[in-house]
Amino acid sequence: MTHIQFPIPDMTITDRREEIIAALAGVVPEECLIVATDQMRAFETDALTAYRRMPLAVVLPRSTEEVSAVMACCHAAGVNVVPRGAGTSLAGGAIPQEDAVVIGVSKLNRVLDFDRKSRTITVETGITNVAVSAAVAPEGFFYAPDPSSQLACTIGGNIGMNSGGAHCLKYGVTSNNVLGVKVVLNDGTIIDLGGDAMDVPGLNLLGLLIGSEGQLGIVTEATLRIIPTAEGARPVLFGFDSSEEAGACVAAIIAAGIVPVAMEFMDRPAIEICEAFAKAGYPLDVEAMLIIEVEGSDAEVDASLARIIAIAEAHGVRVIKQSRSALETAQIWKGRKSAFGATGRVADYICMDGTIPTGQLPFVLKRLGEIVAGYGLRVANVFHAGDGNLHPLILFDANDPEDQARAEAAGNDILKLCVEVGGCLTGEHGVGIEKRDLMGFQFTKADLDQQLRVRAAFDPDWRLNPAKVFPLEGRLI
Repeated sequence: MTHIQFPIPDMTITDRREEIIAALAGVVPEECLIVATDQMRAFETDALTAYRRMPLAVVLPRSTEEVSAVMACCHAAGVNVVPRGAGTSLAGGAIPQEDAVVIGVSKLNRVLDFDRKSRTITVETGITNVAVSAAVAPEGFFYAPDPSSQLACTIGGNIGMNSGGAHCLKYGVTSNNVLGVKVVLNDGTIIDLGGDAMDVPGLNLLGLLIGSEGQLGIVTEATLRIIPTAEGARPVLFGFDSSEEAGACVAAIIAAGIVPVAMEFMDRPAIEICEAFAKAGYPLDVEAMLIIEVEGSDAEVDASLARIIAIAEAHGVRVIKQSRSALETAQIWKGRKSAFGATGRVADYICMDGTIPTGQLPFVLKRLGEIVAGYGLRVANVFHAGDGNLHPLILFDANDPEDQARAEAAGNDILKLCVEVGGCLTGEHGVGIEKRDLMGFQFTKADLDQQLRVRAAFDPDWRLNPAKVFPLEGRLI
């Protein structure tokens, strides 16, 4: 039915389930161990809900030391481990296996330190993304990466997938905003990488860890860079008669050296879906819409928007709507932030995640529509236009296996298109199982072999988040 396969479970592990559970019960209290099937169903999948696997057991440790003890226990028993944040992965990064123990970080949710002078905050990685900004907002700061799932997603998951969000155009993604981490390795060893400064001596293992999708260790604490809240910010809606015109406008703004704090794209299907849900005041008579936000003083905002509006007018913009109040701004962003959930109200969908050079936006948007139509399906496009991070939502019927297979095939073709025009397979969702078998399309065998050697240096027994990122046949022995 699909291109995604799972390895056959190790029956020697599943046969020893009671023994393994008893060993885990010896290192964590009863309330941290979940073994009943009905209770584990919440952990059998993530946001890539088309695939489900029941784990061997689920452990929710309360401290770094308990994570270490659980990892050491699993290592001694030869059991695979699947790290889990909030389960919001759209690429199947947290889907377990029948012979694996899920270790979740949801109970690790404290703020450990806030240093206003150095502009850092140290947190446990089960804290939600939005809770970090909430913790520092009274002091006039915020945490820049803001995935659409920020109400639920954890800092640990953000680190695993190198998540971004609407503000990544100006402030960068997770890797640009993490200074140091505490990591538990596969055998339970605890190490610290990075620190509380912008740079530290030695090899940049922190950069290696961020985006490694839980295959090198479990991050339990993180020191994050926080940013002073801007004096002011204002979004503007731009409506166009075609996606190609909107894409050309984005490319022209970036080429002019203008860096808005956010630049988001929606096509007509996405506009209609989001407006029906959020009542944000989106124009319904256009084919494509941009949300562009700039920040600074009133004078800076006015000057930046004047330049952006001039560029939009040169690219055939038909609707220009500036926010005039905090309420209007909140409504504009509610529509965009609700896009994935709002789409789920009208259809099942696969959310793709590929990145392209911004200059290729007009061509890719046209070709993308042709690809999906060729499979007899519909697509709603909503994405971070400023950095070329595409999120086409391919609509299908999850109760129809053939429809799902067509949606997955269309998604594969879109990701291949991204690579062909000079982009890559993922921008912020990671590879997981979804794009695992496409890695050979972007990387040569020599490239993949070197990545596999690095992975094996951290986890020689290949126990951490197995069957993710790399093709199943690619493991080096």
